[in-house]
Amino acid sequence: MRRLEPGLAGMAGLRGRRMGRVVALVLLVVVLVLAALVGAMWLWSTGRPAPVVDEHGRTVAGSISEKVFVEVNGVRQGMFLRARDRANPVLLFVHGGPGMPEYFLSERYPTGLENAFTVVWWDQRGAGLSFRPGLAAQTTVEQLTADTIALTNELRSRFGVDKIYLMAHSGGSSFAIQAVAQAPELYEAYIGMGQMTYQLASERLAYRFMLDAYRDRGDAGMVRRLEAAAPGPSGPLPDAYLALRDQAMHGLGIGTTRDMRSVVTGIFLPSLWTRQYTLAEKVNLWRGKVASAKALRGPMFALDVPARVTELKVPTYFFEGAYDYTCSYQLAREYFRDLRAPVKGFYTFAASAHSPIFEEPERVGAILRQDVLAGTATLADPEGGSVGPGGVPTPNDGPAGTQLDAGGDRGAT
Repeated sequence: MRRLEPGLAGMAGLRGRRMGRVVALVLLVVVLVLAALVGAMWLWSTGRPAPVVDEHGRTVAGSISEKVFVEVNGVRQGMFLRARDRANPVLLFVHGGPGMPEYFLSERYPTGLENAFTVVWWDQRGAGLSFRPGLAAQTTVEQLTADTIALTNELRSRFGVDKIYLMAHSGGSSFAIQAVAQAPELYEAYIGMGQMTYQLASERLAYRFMLDAYRDRGDAGMVRRLEAAAPGPSGPLPDAYLALRDQAMHGLGIGTTRDMRSVVTGIFLPSLWTRQYTLAEKVNLWRGKVASAKALRGPMFALDVPARVTELKVPTYFFEGAYDYTCSYQLAREYFRDLRAPVKGFYTFAASAHSPIFEEPERVGAILRQDVLAGTATLADPEGGSVGPGGVPTPNDGPAGTQLDAGGDRGAT
Protein backbone atom coordinates (compact mmCIF):
# COMPACT_ATOMS: atom_id res chain seq x y z
CA MET A 1 0.00 0.00 0.00
CA ARG A 2 1.37 3.41 -0.95
CA ARG A 3 2.41 5.55 2.01
CA LEU A 4 1.84 9.33 2.15
CA GLU A 5 4.86 11.57 1.87
CA PRO A 6 5.80 13.00 5.30
CA GLY A 7 4.74 16.50 4.23
CA LEU A 8 1.39 15.34 2.92
CA ALA A 9 0.72 13.31 6.07
CA GLY A 10 1.41 16.38 8.16
CA MET A 11 -0.98 18.48 6.10
CA ALA A 12 -3.69 15.83 6.43
CA GLY A 13 -3.20 15.75 10.17
CA LEU A 14 -3.40 19.54 10.35
CA ARG A 15 -6.64 19.55 8.34
CA GLY A 16 -8.07 16.88 10.64
CA ARG A 17 -7.20 18.91 13.74
CA ARG A 18 -8.72 22.04 12.21
CA MET A 19 -11.90 20.16 11.26
CA GLY A 20 -12.10 18.79 14.80
CA ARG A 21 -11.83 22.31 16.24
CA VAL A 22 -14.53 23.56 13.86
CA VAL A 23 -16.88 20.74 14.84
CA ALA A 24 -16.20 21.35 18.52
CA LEU A 25 -16.85 25.08 18.06
CA VAL A 26 -20.13 24.42 16.23
CA LEU A 27 -21.26 22.03 18.97
CA LEU A 28 -20.34 24.59 21.62
CA VAL A 29 -22.38 27.27 19.83
CA VAL A 30 -25.36 24.91 19.55
CA VAL A 31 -25.16 24.06 23.25
CA LEU A 32 -24.90 27.73 24.22
CA VAL A 33 -27.85 28.68 21.99
CA LEU A 34 -29.96 25.88 23.44
CA ALA A 35 -28.97 26.88 26.96
CA ALA A 36 -29.89 30.48 26.20
CA LEU A 37 -33.27 29.42 24.79
CA VAL A 38 -34.01 27.25 27.83
CA GLY A 39 -32.93 30.08 30.12
CA ALA A 40 -35.13 32.57 28.29
CA MET A 41 -38.07 30.15 28.41
CA TRP A 42 -37.50 29.61 32.13
CA LEU A 43 -37.50 33.37 32.78
CA TRP A 44 -40.56 33.88 30.55
CA SER A 45 -42.55 31.07 32.14
CA THR A 46 -43.33 32.67 35.49
CA GLY A 47 -46.25 30.37 36.24
CA ARG A 48 -48.31 33.28 37.56
CA PRO A 49 -51.95 33.44 36.40
CA ALA A 50 -52.86 36.52 34.38
CA PRO A 51 -55.25 38.92 36.16
CA VAL A 52 -58.77 39.59 34.94
CA VAL A 53 -58.57 43.11 33.51
CA ASP A 54 -60.95 45.76 32.22
CA GLU A 55 -60.81 47.51 28.84
CA HIS A 56 -58.04 49.76 30.16
CA GLY A 57 -55.86 46.86 31.31
CA ARG A 58 -56.58 47.41 35.01
CA THR A 59 -57.28 44.48 37.33
CA VAL A 60 -61.03 44.23 37.96
CA ALA A 61 -61.95 44.76 41.60
CA GLY A 62 -63.48 41.66 43.13
CA SER A 63 -62.20 39.39 40.36
CA ILE A 64 -60.47 36.04 40.78
CA SER A 65 -57.40 34.73 38.96
CA GLU A 66 -55.65 31.97 40.85
CA LYS A 67 -53.69 28.78 40.35
CA VAL A 68 -54.64 26.34 43.10
CA PHE A 69 -53.87 22.76 44.07
CA VAL A 70 -56.18 20.49 46.05
CA GLU A 71 -56.28 16.86 47.09
CA VAL A 72 -58.77 14.95 44.94
CA ASN A 73 -59.19 11.31 45.93
CA GLY A 74 -55.69 11.22 47.38
CA VAL A 75 -53.92 12.93 44.46
CA ARG A 76 -52.74 16.55 44.35
CA GLN A 77 -54.44 18.16 41.36
CA GLY A 78 -54.10 21.65 39.91
CA MET A 79 -56.47 24.11 38.30
CA PHE A 80 -56.89 27.75 37.32
CA LEU A 81 -59.77 29.79 38.75
CA ARG A 82 -61.04 32.84 36.85
CA ALA A 83 -63.98 35.16 37.45
CA ARG A 84 -64.76 38.79 36.81
CA ASP A 85 -66.94 38.69 39.91
CA ARG A 86 -66.32 36.19 42.71
CA ALA A 87 -70.10 36.04 43.24
CA ASN A 88 -70.56 34.40 39.81
CA PRO A 89 -72.02 30.88 39.73
CA VAL A 90 -69.34 28.18 39.55
CA LEU A 91 -68.58 26.37 36.27
CA LEU A 92 -66.25 23.36 36.25
CA PHE A 93 -64.61 22.93 32.82
CA VAL A 94 -63.55 19.34 32.07
CA HIS A 95 -60.99 19.23 29.28
CA GLY A 96 -60.58 16.61 26.59
CA GLY A 97 -57.56 14.83 25.23
CA PRO A 98 -57.32 12.46 26.92
CA GLY A 99 -54.88 14.37 29.09
CA MET A 100 -54.87 17.68 27.16
CA PRO A 101 -55.54 20.77 29.32
CA GLU A 102 -57.12 23.65 27.41
CA TYR A 103 -56.77 26.69 29.66
CA PHE A 104 -53.74 28.03 27.77
CA LEU A 105 -55.76 28.10 24.53
CA SER A 106 -58.04 30.74 26.08
CA GLU A 107 -55.18 33.23 25.69
CA ARG A 108 -55.31 32.85 21.90
CA TYR A 109 -59.06 32.25 21.82
CA PRO A 110 -60.65 34.28 24.66
CA THR A 111 -63.87 32.64 25.78
CA GLY A 112 -65.37 35.30 28.05
CA LEU A 113 -66.65 32.51 30.32
CA GLU A 114 -65.30 34.37 33.34
CA ASN A 115 -67.78 37.19 32.70
CA ALA A 116 -70.74 35.03 33.70
CA PHE A 117 -69.11 32.28 35.77
CA THR A 118 -66.35 31.52 38.22
CA VAL A 119 -64.58 29.14 35.86
CA VAL A 120 -62.54 26.24 37.17
CA TRP A 121 -60.11 25.11 34.46
CA TRP A 122 -59.17 21.73 35.94
CA ASP A 123 -56.06 19.82 34.84
CA GLN A 124 -57.21 16.23 35.38
CA ARG A 125 -55.37 13.46 37.18
CA GLY A 126 -52.11 12.78 35.32
CA ALA A 127 -52.41 15.86 33.08
CA GLY A 128 -50.74 19.27 33.13
CA LEU A 129 -50.57 20.68 36.65
CA SER A 130 -51.75 17.29 37.94
CA PHE A 131 -49.01 15.26 36.27
CA ARG A 132 -46.99 12.76 38.26
CA PRO A 133 -44.81 10.04 36.70
CA GLY A 134 -46.71 6.77 36.45
CA LEU A 135 -50.05 8.28 37.49
CA ALA A 136 -51.73 8.21 34.07
CA ALA A 137 -50.96 4.49 33.67
CA GLN A 138 -53.02 3.83 36.81
CA THR A 139 -55.94 6.06 35.75
CA THR A 140 -59.25 4.73 34.45
CA VAL A 141 -62.42 6.34 33.11
CA GLU A 142 -64.12 5.30 36.33
CA GLN A 143 -61.44 7.07 38.37
CA LEU A 144 -61.88 10.26 36.38
CA THR A 145 -65.63 10.06 36.96
CA ALA A 146 -65.03 9.72 40.70
CA ASP A 147 -62.54 12.62 40.60
CA THR A 148 -65.12 14.82 38.89
CA ILE A 149 -67.63 14.21 41.68
CA ALA A 150 -65.00 14.66 44.40
CA LEU A 151 -63.75 17.92 42.90
CA THR A 152 -67.35 19.12 42.55
CA ASN A 153 -67.84 18.64 46.28
CA GLU A 154 -64.57 20.48 46.96
CA LEU A 155 -65.77 23.41 44.87
CA ARG A 156 -69.19 23.46 46.54
CA SER A 157 -67.43 23.76 49.89
CA ARG A 158 -64.86 26.29 48.68
CA PHE A 159 -67.43 28.65 47.18
CA GLY A 160 -70.31 27.95 49.56
CA VAL A 161 -72.82 26.79 46.92
CA ASP A 162 -75.18 23.82 46.75
CA LYS A 163 -74.71 23.13 43.04
CA ILE A 164 -72.34 23.99 40.22
CA TYR A 165 -72.50 23.98 36.42
CA LEU A 166 -70.43 21.45 34.50
CA MET A 167 -69.09 21.96 30.96
CA ALA A 168 -67.19 19.07 29.41
CA HIS A 169 -65.32 18.95 26.11
CA SER A 170 -64.55 16.03 23.84
CA GLY A 171 -62.96 13.13 25.75
CA GLY A 172 -63.79 14.84 29.03
CA SER A 173 -67.47 14.55 28.20
CA SER A 174 -67.19 10.73 28.18
CA PHE A 175 -66.85 10.62 31.96
CA ALA A 176 -68.22 14.02 33.04
CA ILE A 177 -71.68 13.07 31.78
CA GLN A 178 -71.44 9.92 33.90
CA ALA A 179 -70.61 12.03 36.96
CA VAL A 180 -73.76 14.09 36.40
CA ALA A 181 -75.83 10.93 35.93
CA GLN A 182 -74.46 9.48 39.17
CA ALA A 183 -74.83 12.64 41.28
CA PRO A 184 -77.41 14.96 39.68
CA GLU A 185 -78.08 16.69 43.00
CA LEU A 186 -74.66 18.39 42.71
CA TYR A 187 -75.26 20.10 39.36
CA GLU A 188 -77.36 22.96 38.03
CA ALA A 189 -76.88 21.85 34.42
CA TYR A 190 -74.66 19.83 32.10
CA ILE A 191 -73.10 21.32 28.95
CA GLY A 192 -71.43 18.90 26.55
CA MET A 193 -69.25 20.46 23.85
CA GLY A 194 -68.06 18.19 21.07
CA GLN A 195 -69.91 15.53 23.06
CA MET A 196 -68.32 12.11 22.83
CA THR A 197 -70.76 9.30 22.08
CA TYR A 198 -69.16 6.12 20.73
CA GLN A 199 -65.77 7.19 19.52
CA LEU A 200 -64.82 4.08 17.55
CA ALA A 201 -67.87 4.69 15.38
CA SER A 202 -67.09 8.41 15.18
CA GLU A 203 -63.56 7.72 13.96
CA ARG A 204 -64.85 5.49 11.18
CA LEU A 205 -67.26 8.19 10.04
CA ALA A 206 -64.40 10.69 10.11
CA TYR A 207 -62.18 8.35 8.10
CA ARG A 208 -64.76 7.95 5.36
CA PHE A 209 -65.34 11.68 5.20
CA MET A 210 -61.62 12.48 5.06
CA LEU A 211 -60.93 9.90 2.37
CA ASP A 212 -63.70 11.31 0.17
CA ALA A 213 -62.66 14.91 0.87
CA TYR A 214 -59.00 14.34 -0.02
CA ARG A 215 -60.02 12.46 -3.16
CA ASP A 216 -62.17 15.42 -4.17
CA ARG A 217 -59.18 17.71 -3.59
CA GLY A 218 -56.97 15.57 -5.73
CA ASP A 219 -54.50 15.06 -2.87
CA ALA A 220 -53.18 11.69 -3.99
CA GLY A 221 -50.48 11.60 -1.30
CA MET A 222 -52.90 11.95 1.59
CA VAL A 223 -55.32 9.50 -0.05
CA ARG A 224 -52.55 6.88 -0.24
CA ARG A 225 -51.62 7.46 3.41
CA LEU A 226 -55.25 7.19 4.55
CA GLU A 227 -55.85 4.05 2.48
CA ALA A 228 -52.75 2.48 4.03
CA ALA A 229 -54.07 3.30 7.54
CA ALA A 230 -57.70 2.28 7.03
CA PRO A 231 -59.59 1.28 10.20
CA GLY A 232 -61.21 -2.12 10.02
CA PRO A 233 -64.97 -2.64 10.37
CA SER A 234 -64.60 -3.37 14.11
CA GLY A 235 -62.08 -3.50 16.91
CA PRO A 236 -59.31 -1.07 17.90
CA LEU A 237 -58.07 1.61 15.53
CA PRO A 238 -54.72 0.98 13.77
CA ASP A 239 -51.73 2.86 15.13
CA ALA A 240 -51.06 4.15 11.62
CA TYR A 241 -54.48 5.82 11.55
CA LEU A 242 -54.06 7.34 15.03
CA ALA A 243 -50.70 8.77 13.96
CA LEU A 244 -52.26 10.38 10.86
CA ARG A 245 -55.72 11.49 12.05
CA ASP A 246 -54.78 14.86 13.59
CA GLN A 247 -52.87 15.98 10.51
CA ALA A 248 -55.63 14.80 8.19
CA MET A 249 -58.43 16.38 10.24
CA HIS A 250 -56.72 19.73 10.67
CA GLY A 251 -55.85 19.80 6.99
CA LEU A 252 -59.59 19.85 6.26
CA GLY A 253 -60.59 22.23 9.07
CA ILE A 254 -62.52 19.55 10.96
CA GLY A 255 -60.18 19.29 13.94
CA THR A 256 -59.75 21.40 17.07
CA THR A 257 -60.95 24.61 15.42
CA ARG A 258 -62.05 25.47 11.91
CA ASP A 259 -59.00 27.69 11.32
CA MET A 260 -56.37 25.46 12.95
CA ARG A 261 -54.28 23.74 10.32
CA SER A 262 -51.61 22.17 12.52
CA VAL A 263 -51.43 20.80 16.06
CA VAL A 264 -47.85 22.08 16.23
CA THR A 265 -48.66 25.72 15.47
CA GLY A 266 -52.16 25.62 16.95
CA ILE A 267 -51.56 23.79 20.25
CA PHE A 268 -47.92 22.93 20.91
CA LEU A 269 -46.43 26.39 20.32
CA PRO A 270 -49.19 28.22 22.27
CA SER A 271 -48.56 25.85 25.18
CA LEU A 272 -44.91 26.95 25.17
CA TRP A 273 -45.77 30.63 24.79
CA THR A 274 -48.09 30.92 27.80
CA ARG A 275 -46.59 32.48 30.90
CA GLN A 276 -49.12 30.93 33.27
CA TYR A 277 -47.37 27.56 33.43
CA THR A 278 -43.79 27.26 34.63
CA LEU A 279 -41.28 25.63 32.32
CA ALA A 280 -41.45 22.40 34.35
CA GLU A 281 -45.25 22.48 34.18
CA LYS A 282 -45.09 22.90 30.41
CA VAL A 283 -42.84 19.86 30.10
CA ASN A 284 -45.23 17.92 32.34
CA LEU A 285 -48.20 19.05 30.25
CA TRP A 286 -46.83 17.13 27.27
CA ARG A 287 -45.55 14.23 29.34
CA GLY A 288 -49.04 13.92 30.74
CA LYS A 289 -50.62 14.16 27.29
CA VAL A 290 -48.50 11.30 25.95
CA ALA A 291 -48.99 9.10 29.03
CA SER A 292 -52.73 9.77 29.24
CA ALA A 293 -53.26 9.01 25.56
CA LYS A 294 -51.42 5.72 25.93
CA ALA A 295 -53.44 4.69 28.99
CA LEU A 296 -56.88 6.10 28.27
CA ARG A 297 -57.46 6.47 24.54
CA GLY A 298 -58.35 2.81 24.04
CA PRO A 299 -60.85 2.53 26.93
CA MET A 300 -62.31 5.99 26.21
CA PHE A 301 -62.77 5.30 22.50
CA ALA A 302 -64.42 1.95 23.22
CA LEU A 303 -66.89 3.47 25.69
CA ASP A 304 -70.49 3.47 24.48
CA VAL A 305 -71.74 6.61 26.25
CA PRO A 306 -75.34 6.53 24.89
CA ALA A 307 -75.73 2.97 26.19
CA ARG A 308 -74.30 3.91 29.59
CA VAL A 309 -76.11 7.23 30.14
CA THR A 310 -79.70 7.32 28.89
CA GLU A 311 -81.05 9.99 31.23
CA LEU A 312 -79.85 13.11 33.04
CA LYS A 313 -81.97 14.65 35.75
CA VAL A 314 -80.63 18.16 35.15
CA PRO A 315 -81.01 20.63 32.24
CA THR A 316 -78.77 19.37 29.45
CA TYR A 317 -77.18 21.29 26.60
CA PHE A 318 -75.06 20.11 23.66
CA PHE A 319 -72.81 22.64 21.86
CA GLU A 320 -71.81 21.10 18.53
CA GLY A 321 -69.76 22.48 15.64
CA ALA A 322 -71.20 21.75 12.19
CA TYR A 323 -67.66 20.91 10.97
CA ASP A 324 -66.86 18.61 13.90
CA TYR A 325 -65.57 15.20 12.86
CA THR A 326 -63.27 14.86 15.88
CA CYS A 327 -66.37 13.78 17.80
CA SER A 328 -69.13 13.20 15.28
CA TYR A 329 -71.80 15.90 15.02
CA GLN A 330 -74.22 13.35 13.62
CA LEU A 331 -73.73 10.87 16.46
CA ALA A 332 -74.06 13.65 19.04
CA ARG A 333 -77.37 14.73 17.51
CA GLU A 334 -78.63 11.15 17.49
CA TYR A 335 -77.61 10.71 21.14
CA PHE A 336 -79.24 14.00 22.11
CA ARG A 337 -82.49 12.95 20.44
CA ASP A 338 -82.72 9.85 22.64
CA LEU A 339 -81.26 11.26 25.86
CA ARG A 340 -83.91 12.06 28.48
CA ALA A 341 -83.60 15.27 30.51
CA PRO A 342 -86.03 17.77 32.08
CA VAL A 343 -84.77 20.53 29.75
CA LYS A 344 -82.73 19.89 26.59
CA GLY A 345 -81.10 22.20 24.09
CA PHE A 346 -79.01 21.25 21.05
CA TYR A 347 -77.05 24.12 19.49
CA THR A 348 -75.38 23.89 16.09
CA PHE A 349 -72.45 26.28 15.62
CA ALA A 350 -72.30 26.82 11.87
CA ALA A 351 -68.77 28.29 11.82
CA SER A 352 -67.19 25.85 14.28
CA ALA A 353 -65.43 22.52 14.22
CA HIS A 354 -64.69 20.87 17.59
CA SER A 355 -64.47 23.83 19.98
CA PRO A 356 -67.33 26.38 19.83
CA ILE A 357 -66.21 28.21 23.00
CA PHE A 358 -62.97 29.10 21.20
CA GLU A 359 -64.52 29.62 17.75
CA GLU A 360 -67.84 31.38 18.43
CA PRO A 361 -67.49 32.72 22.00
CA GLU A 362 -70.05 35.51 21.60
CA ARG A 363 -72.82 33.09 20.66
CA VAL A 364 -71.75 30.68 23.41
CA GLY A 365 -71.96 33.54 25.90
CA ALA A 366 -75.44 34.51 24.74
CA ILE A 367 -76.67 30.93 25.09
CA LEU A 368 -75.13 30.57 28.53
CA ARG A 369 -76.74 33.78 29.78
CA GLN A 370 -80.15 33.41 28.15
CA ASP A 371 -80.69 29.65 28.27
CA VAL A 372 -78.31 27.82 30.61
CA LEU A 373 -78.47 30.23 33.54
CA ALA A 374 -82.24 30.50 33.10
CA GLY A 375 -82.75 26.75 32.77
CA THR A 376 -84.46 27.10 29.40
CA ALA A 377 -83.67 26.25 25.76
CA THR A 378 -85.21 29.13 23.83
CA LEU A 379 -82.16 29.60 21.56
CA ALA A 380 -81.76 25.90 20.73
CA ASP A 381 -82.00 24.44 17.23
CA PRO A 382 -85.50 23.55 16.06
CA GLU A 383 -86.26 19.89 16.76
CA GLY A 384 -84.57 17.79 14.07
CA GLY A 385 -83.00 20.83 12.44
CA SER A 386 -79.55 20.82 10.89
CA VAL A 387 -77.05 23.15 9.32
CA GLY A 388 -75.06 22.39 6.19
CA PRO A 389 -72.47 25.12 5.64
CA GLY A 390 -70.78 25.50 2.28
CA GLY A 391 -68.61 22.60 1.26
CA VAL A 392 -69.63 20.36 4.15
CA PRO A 393 -72.52 17.89 3.92
CA THR A 394 -75.53 18.53 6.12
CA PRO A 395 -74.50 16.81 9.36
CA ASN A 396 -77.65 14.68 9.42
CA ASP A 397 -76.57 13.26 6.06
CA GLY A 398 -72.92 12.59 6.89
CA PRO A 399 -69.89 12.30 4.60
CA ALA A 400 -70.51 12.33 0.87
CA GLY A 401 -74.19 13.09 1.47
CA THR A 402 -75.04 9.52 2.42
CA GLN A 403 -77.13 8.31 5.31
CA LEU A 404 -74.65 6.82 7.76
CA ASP A 405 -74.77 4.09 10.31
CA ALA A 406 -72.37 4.19 13.23
CA GLY A 407 -69.78 1.78 11.89
CA GLY A 408 -69.22 -1.90 12.64
CA ASP A 409 -68.81 -1.95 16.39
CA ARG A 410 -72.32 -2.07 17.83
CA GLY A 411 -74.20 -5.06 16.54
CA ALA A 412 -76.35 -4.01 13.60
CA THR A 413 -74.32 -0.86 13.13
